[in-house]
Amino acid sequence: MKRLLLKLVHFYQKYISAGRPASCRYHPTCSQYMADAVTYHGALKGFLMGIARILRCHPFVKGGIDYVPLRFTLKRNPDDHYPGPYEKK
Repeated sequence: MKRLLLKLVHFYQKYISAGRPASCRYHPTCSQYMADAVTYHGALKGFLMGIARILRCHPFVKGGIDYVPLRFTLKRNPDDHYPGPYEKK
């Protein structure tokens, strides 16, 4: 299940998102957040975290940096998080 979700996210990133203007208010993007969450927390928890992040990404939110947290949560990232692929360790 985990591999299937990751393949779907990568398909979206390569074929759907690449042809559209950038609109995500967070860094990393919502699709990368979903991939990271599924990788770190497994298929079910990662998918739920990704969906919660997508629901938080709308014009009325400030956005900013929001990496996948160490512990499962559906809220915005607290200070503890896995270092994202774009963050210096």
